[in-house]
Amino acid sequence: MTKKPTGPMQAANKARMDRLIEQIAAETEATAFFTGRQKLSPLVMTAMARVPRHEFIPESYRVSAYLNVPLPIGHGQTISQPYIVALMTDLLDLNPEDTVLEIGTGCGYQAAVLAEIVPHVPTVEMVPALAAEASQRLRRLGYGNISVKLGQGRLGWPEHSPFDAIIVTAASDDVPQKLIEQLRAGGRMVIPVNTERGYWGQQDLLRLNKRNSGEISRTNVLPVAFVPLIGRD
Repeated sequence: MTKKPTGPMQAANKARMDRLIEQIAAETEATAFFTGRQKLSPLVMTAMARVPRHEFIPESYRVSAYLNVPLPIGHGQTISQPYIVALMTDLLDLNPEDTVLEIGTGCGYQAAVLAEIVPHVPTVEMVPALAAEASQRLRRLGYGNISVKLGQGRLGWPEHSPFDAIIVTAASDDVPQKLIEQLRAGGRMVIPVNTERGYWGQQDLLRLNKRNSGEISRTNVLPVAFVPLIGRD
């Protein structure tokens, strides 16, 4: 699905990627008390190792591309910390035949990780420049199984629904009803939600399951920090 990186930086980036994968595994173990996950799925770790993160980062920050930290991508947005990308992907409990909706394309990095696992990833971005740049970047890298739409993420993408899984990469004040409606029975959603409770921070990462009855169960996974989800229902 991806083109292999070429040129003199290939070996150096491979070594940096290997260290990053080790750091993700170590942080997964360190946070297992909260997440309940001692290690992440081999599918997820393999996907993380295949996506060239430096391709999704502005030139001025590429020296930090394989550090386990979030980085600015312009337009007031960030590329998420790799550990958080891996954890959120793992929390979806994906099967190789699933269809996953992403809300908040950003630079396209999370969509690329998902596209290494499942056959099709529709993704919605509200910032026109980011949507255009991500679409062009993903095509250049060979991700023909990602569809980028410019629009309000809270509304989802009903034409592609229902989805086996939905991932939201920006913090909302609630869980958008339109997204719940577009989630298939038995589907999973991972979303950061704003909260003022407790001393951990202002956002909780939630994992939602939609039962066959349509009832939603919620699990509070981890305190996180994301940019806000823009738009209205």
